[in-house]
Amino acid sequence: MDYTILVGGAAGQGIDTVVHLLERTIKRHGYYIFTYKNFMSMVRGGHNFMQVRFSDKPLTSYSSKLDMIFALNEETIMLHRDRLKPEGIVILDNEIAKAEEFNHLPLTQIAKELNNQKVYPTVGFGALVNYFGLSLDIAEEVIDHVLGTKISDINKQALHKGYNMLERKYNLEKKEDKHILINGNQALALGAIAAGCKYYCGYPMTPSSSVMTYMSTKANEMGIVVDQIEDEVGALNMALGASYAGVRAMTGSSGGGFALMTEALSLAGITEIPIVVFNAQRPGPATGLATRTEQADLRFMIHAGHGEFPRMVIALRSPDDAFYQTARAFNLAEKYQIPVLLMTEEYLTDYSMTIEPFDFGRITIDRYLATEDDVADERYKRYKFTESGISPRLIPGKVPGKVVLVDSHEHNEYGNIEENAENRTKMMDKRMKKLEALMKEDIQEPWFIGVDNPENLIVCWGATYGAVKETVDRLNNEGHSFGALIYGDIWPFPTKTINKLGRIANNIIDIEQNATGQLESLINEKTSTKCSHRILKYDGRPFNADEIVERIICQIEL
Repeated sequence: MDYTILVGGAAGQGIDTVVHLLERTIKRHGYYIFTYKNFMSMVRGGHNFMQVRFSDKPLTSYSSKLDMIFALNEETIMLHRDRLKPEGIVILDNEIAKAEEFNHLPLTQIAKELNNQKVYPTVGFGALVNYFGLSLDIAEEVIDHVLGTKISDINKQALHKGYNMLERKYNLEKKEDKHILINGNQALALGAIAAGCKYYCGYPMTPSSSVMTYMSTKANEMGIVVDQIEDEVGALNMALGASYAGVRAMTGSSGGGFALMTEALSLAGITEIPIVVFNAQRPGPATGLATRTEQADLRFMIHAGHGEFPRMVIALRSPDDAFYQTARAFNLAEKYQIPVLLMTEEYLTDYSMTIEPFDFGRITIDRYLATEDDVADERYKRYKFTESGISPRLIPGKVPGKVVLVDSHEHNEYGNIEENAENRTKMMDKRMKKLEALMKEDIQEPWFIGVDNPENLIVCWGATYGAVKETVDRLNNEGHSFGALIYGDIWPFPTKTINKLGRIANNIIDIEQNATGQLESLINEKTSTKCSHRILKYDGRPFNADEIVERIICQIEL
């Protein structure tokens, strides 16, 4: 089984509420969920829609085909009816598209009878519950959980009123509910909390804002300070101050906000203060498309900031990857005393899916702090020259008599300003030497999925993983030979696997959500492998497997 329900209308019509109720009810029946959101950057009006896909098998992407449309306005029908499967249905209020032969339901009428116009989407939800054979009791529990006690009673009345409006077509068997339902930003925030992050600051910018919001809900419970700062410039500087003082700190924004952070990013580079920063990408330039998705900031993240200094860039591929990689990022930032930059995308920040519960036993907190025995010199050298380039790091005030000096100017081993040419060269070499150890000890090769030694190799990064995985599975089930490399660690760039598989594959297909093929350019720069085909998308909408399969077939003779 594999069904997709689209709920569409204007902002403010209750789309989000219906979908929250629906996805959680289905999840509590033990099925896999993938919920995709598509919305405009306006509080009221416009056209928004959300798709709930559910199955008895794991899901990693959304589908372009629909089994049902729940239309809250006529525009939804006009825009999406072509995607409806032959056996699919449309449900809507009696007052919408009267001339069309759809499943018209007295949603508004029932809401008026209940003296609450706002519950009419819940009436429709009741019809969906019966249509798919879902439990009324579970639906009621979800209403209590999602809507709270103040309005749950009236919504449960609406649920019952709508329950018999559609004839039952399916009887979804109740299974064990053993997964969690989570989106990318929630997973990222939980990863930071699990890693011991005690300070988060930022300035709201879609689609990064919900990380700050989520962490603020856990602040008292977990002992975290969450600050909304006046701007992104201040945010990274504040986070660096917290990190210097010994606190694990993080900040984040979207591309425009990250652009404002680049001066402070250089400060992190020269002061060697560990910090974790994330960029929830959206289309640019400038304001671009505030609520859409893209992968156009890769090169920017690799080279952001003036001057040369080491950093690590990690692309997050899924909600569970976001959790574990964020936790890992804090350890790596402190091990190498560098900025670790996390890249996510609007698509990943907002979609929800069922995953296995997080294994907190996999999370370790390694501070890599020096002890009093490590700094036995008469005077503490914060930037001591070492073979690895990593100097002993103290938290200010923790070791008596040891003063921790940092400076944005070039400095000597003690942290004092020093403009000597020889010192400058040695300090630059010291900082850049960290990349050697990082590359050797901690850079991970990309995930590989598909058949061994594939004839056709897809390369991609970040949140394209889900659609690419479904693509590879589908094509291999049809008898083709496909594999895919999905990059997470992306700078410094890992080369071992691509060099190996690149020699085997007949076709190498670059799949990215940008206009220039930024991953492909890295592959060309760092390896001898050349991509033979490109599948690029930059309209602000994410890939799905149907689209990728179609474009592969158009480009490659299978």
